[in-house]
Amino acid sequence: MEEELQRLRNEAEARLAQITDPEELEPFRVEYLGRKGRFTGLMRSLGQAPAEDRPRLGKLANESRAALEDAFSARREALAAAAPAAGQRPDLTLPGRRFPAGRMHPVSQVMAEICAIFAGMGFAVAEGPDVETDFYNFEALNIPPHHPARAMHDTFYVDAGRLLRTHTSPMQIRAMEQARPPLRMIAPGKVYRCDSDITHTPMFHQVEGFLVDDKVSFADLKGVLSEFIARVFDPQTAIRFRPSFFPFTEPSAEVDIGCVICGGKGCRVCKQTGWLEILGAGMIDPAVFAKVGYDPEEYSGFAFGLGVERIAMLRYGINDIRLFYENDLRFLRQF
Repeated sequence: MEEELQRLRNEAEARLAQITDPEELEPFRVEYLGRKGRFTGLMRSLGQAPAEDRPRLGKLANESRAALEDAFSARREALAAAAPAAGQRPDLTLPGRRFPAGRMHPVSQVMAEICAIFAGMGFAVAEGPDVETDFYNFEALNIPPHHPARAMHDTFYVDAGRLLRTHTSPMQIRAMEQARPPLRMIAPGKVYRCDSDITHTPMFHQVEGFLVDDKVSFADLKGVLSEFIARVFDPQTAIRFRPSFFPFTEPSAEVDIGCVICGGKGCRVCKQTGWLEILGAGMIDPAVFAKVGYDPEEYSGFAFGLGVERIAMLRYGINDIRLFYENDLRFLRQF
């Protein structure tokens, strides 16, 4: 009987060690440790042993069974830890899991739409460096040394002569240096200014546009911008041009649209005026033409600049520009 117990224990432990599939554990338990299992049957046969041997054999049988139960539990835990989720082998016949495809960022979407609208009106697209020289960013655009825009608190300076561009308008100068009119071009890209609140960020996106030819008038500027606003918002959007000042345009104007939030009735967003400013524009100053060797008596032109985030905020009713840069998927998945 003692040899039979030892043989059965060795056999069970050897077989248990060979099990690699968790589904094989339950049949093993039933065969060796179940109510009608081999250990149970052997322990029932102890009644046939001599009376003086029964206590010793009973103790040995209980120890053997307990040792096998412990080994069984350890093997089950090891297989569960090594197996895939739910402790089961993956079903290779199931269809693969689909992962969501990426989407264009809302600012990129609006930027692409703006570029497409102007491209449809014959404007070429040009890009330039983010790090600009003082000449292209300020001096050539008729921004004098004492102008507030040159102040350290508004501009990120790299060194005495270089800076992170504060607008994409330097591309206007670079393009006019390299070609003669007629020119019709937009310059989208990142710009940088020392400013940060719910409507400003240190880095944002801008689209500068300009057109130079003979006999270009302010009426041409109004026509181009009116068509752009009708396409990016709605053909019925109210528009107004307010006199303003920019060093590189004369005359200059701020362009407003009827508030898209309240429909022009007056609200917190438009400060109860019914109007929202979306871009600045004007006729290119003759002093700018002089910097690139154009004769202001022969050529005229207009320029405009708009903030892409500003357009996106109005398009989608967003009241905090910082949402664009927080990378919150709950926000970005809406676009």
